[in-house]
Amino acid sequence: MASPRVRKIADRIQVIVAEMLERRIKDPRLGFITITDVRITGDGQQASIFYTVLGGEEEMAGTAAALESAKGVLRSEVAKQLGTRIVPTLTFFHDALPDEARALEEVLARAKALDDAVAAARGSAYAGEEDPYKKPREILDEDAGDDAGDDEDDEDDERADRDDRA
Repeated sequence: MASPRVRKIADRIQVIVAEMLERRIKDPRLGFITITDVRITGDGQQASIFYTVLGGEEEMAGTAAALESAKGVLRSEVAKQLGTRIVPTLTFFHDALPDEARALEEVLARAKALDDAVAAARGSAYAGEEDPYKKPREILDEDAGDDAGDDEDDEDDERADRDDRA
């Protein structure tokens, strides 16, 4: 629906159908229904109405049958309230988006539970060192210390070098 006019008509059809189902259609098969979306073709000939039903398969089947039987009354009311030259043909579709979203939420919850189980099994210790990144070594300046012990340290270093050569 590229045109804003078509979107406005679709929104108006959604309101009209929802009000009709709430107030005027008294079919006992009609369950707790919500009109989620209406899509109209660009020429205004076809309107696809998406709905959800609270309940199981039995309520869904009863609601689908009730909507099919009330399609003519709903279309005539849409024609009366829209006032357009062309009245779209109404087609009802069960909206599977909430069911798919629920299934996706369950998969994500299961994945989170598995991640938590893996995190609990590994413990809190790291596999390697605490900080795995190498850092530049600090250069120790041996001459920066106090002056009294410098001569002794130099002599110790010379002895160690001689011992290594031998």
